Amino acid sequence: MNKYEINIYEQIAKNIKKYRNIAGISQAELAERVGVSHEFIRRNESKKGRKSFSVDTVWKISVALNINPGLLFEIESDRSKK
Repeated sequence: MNKYEINIYEQIAKNIKKYRNIAGISQAELAERVGVSHEFIRRNESKKGRKSFSVDTVWKISVALNINPGLLFEIESDRSKK
């Protein structure tokens, strides 16, 4: 799979979870900081959950996590998994 064949919502969701864990905060705390429900964060981080978020929400999440918003768009290559 190349970088153009990914589901960007899935990738952003993985990155949200990754950087939330690095920040050491819970889904509930992130939800509170962003101004969304805990269910919204839980559903978007879930592998089977329906992903739906706006660019504005991605921005708010990056601010809440104190990271550059571009980090949420990082695409993990197969080589970095090895």
